[in-house]
Amino acid sequence: MSSPGRVPRLLGRARRLTRNRDAIIYAILIAGVFIVPAIANFTQGTSSGVVLDQVANAGVFVLLAIGLNIVVGFAGLLDLGYAAFFAIGAYTYAMLGSGWLDVTAIHHAVHIPFWILLFVGMGLAALFGLILGAPTLRLRGDYLAIVTLGFGEIVPRIFRIKIEWTGGINGITALDQPTLPVWLTGPWAGQDFALTRNQVFGLDPVPYYVLIVMLIAVSVVLATNLYRSRLGRAWMAIREDEVAAAAMGVNPVIIKLLAFSIGASFSGFAGVFFAAKLGGIDPTLFGFQNVSIVILVMVVLGGMGNISGVIVGAIGVYFLQNVIIPQLPIWTTGAASSIGLSFLNNPNGDWAGLGDEVQRLNFIIFGLILVGTMLFRPQGLFPSQLRQAELTKGTSDQSVFDASTS
Repeated sequence: MSSPGRVPRLLGRARRLTRNRDAIIYAILIAGVFIVPAIANFTQGTSSGVVLDQVANAGVFVLLAIGLNIVVGFAGLLDLGYAAFFAIGAYTYAMLGSGWLDVTAIHHAVHIPFWILLFVGMGLAALFGLILGAPTLRLRGDYLAIVTLGFGEIVPRIFRIKIEWTGGINGITALDQPTLPVWLTGPWAGQDFALTRNQVFGLDPVPYYVLIVMLIAVSVVLATNLYRSRLGRAWMAIREDEVAAAAMGVNPVIIKLLAFSIGASFSGFAGVFFAAKLGGIDPTLFGFQNVSIVILVMVVLGGMGNISGVIVGAIGVYFLQNVIIPQLPIWTTGAASSIGLSFLNNPNGDWAGLGDEVQRLNFIIFGLILVGTMLFRPQGLFPSQLRQAELTKGTSDQSVFDASTS
C-alpha cells in the first residue's frame, strides 16, 4: 500500500532541491555580471565594448525567454507567435520615441522618454496578448499553436505593408537615445570615477549592459513571485489537467488570459529596450525563425517551468548561435594549420576549403547540438525538480484503499 504522506514528502524534497540548485545558478550568474566587464576590459582593452554589446543582446533574449516560460512552462500553452509582441514593443518605442510621426498623416512628432515607453510598450503588448488569448481559449495543443503562429506572422506583415505608418521594409531609424539624470563613470568605461548629469546612452554599450542586467533582475523577481503565488499554482493546475482544475474552482478563461497577457508584457518590455539599443528597427528583425522558434528552443533546452534553467538556456543558445558557430570556420582552419593539415584549407575541385565547408554546415551543426542535448537531457539542462516529481514520482500503481475488500 502506498503511504499517504509519500507524495507531499517527494514534492517537499523537490522544492528544496530546486531552491538549492537555483541559488547556485543565480550566484554564478550574479558573479558573471561583475566578472564579464572586468575580463572584457582586461583581455580586449579598447574593444571591450564589443563583448558587453554581445552580452546586452543576449540579455534581450533572456527577457524574452522568461516571458515565454510563463506561457509555455507555467501554464502549458504552446505559443508560436511570441515575435509579434516583441515587434509591438519595439514599434511602440520607434513611433513614440522619435521624430517618425512627423512624416506620417499625423504630422506631429512625439518624443516620449524611454522610461515611460518601457511601461507603455509593456502595456500595449499585454493588451494584444489579451486580444490573442480571447478567441483561442477553447483551443488546445496543435490548434492553439497554429493560431498563435498565424498571429505571429500577421503582425510583422502589417508593419511591413503599412509603409505610410511604419516605413515598410526600410523600417524606422534615428530613434531617441535613453538618458539618465545622473550616471557614474569609471575604469569600466575607460574614464576616471566621476558623476555626470543628463547622461545620454549613445553608442556606449556600458549603460545598456547595466540597464539590461537591472531589467533581468526585476523580471526574475516578478516571475518568481508569480510562480509562487496563487496565480502560479493555478497556471500549474491548468497545465497538468484543465478539467480537474476547473472542477476545483479554477477559472480556465481568466487564468489563460492572464498567462497570455503577462507573458506578452515581458516581450513588449524587451522590444522597447531592443529598439532603443539598436537605434532603428525593421520588420525582418521579428520573423518566426529568428525570434519565435529560437525563444521556444531556449525555453525547452533550458528546462520549461524553471526560471534559472531558462536563463541558462537563453544565454547558451544565443552565444552558440551568434558567437561560437560563426567562429567555427576560423577555429577549424587555425586548428588544421597548427597540426600540419593546412592543405585542407585550400580549395580543390568540389572541395571549397575547410573553412567554407564548415560554414556550409552551420545549421547542421547547430541542429546536431540541439538533438544531442535533448537526447541526453530530454527535460532540459536544468529541469524543474518539482514538475519532474509531479510527473514521475508523484504517482503509484498501488491503490491506497480497495473498496472491494471493505
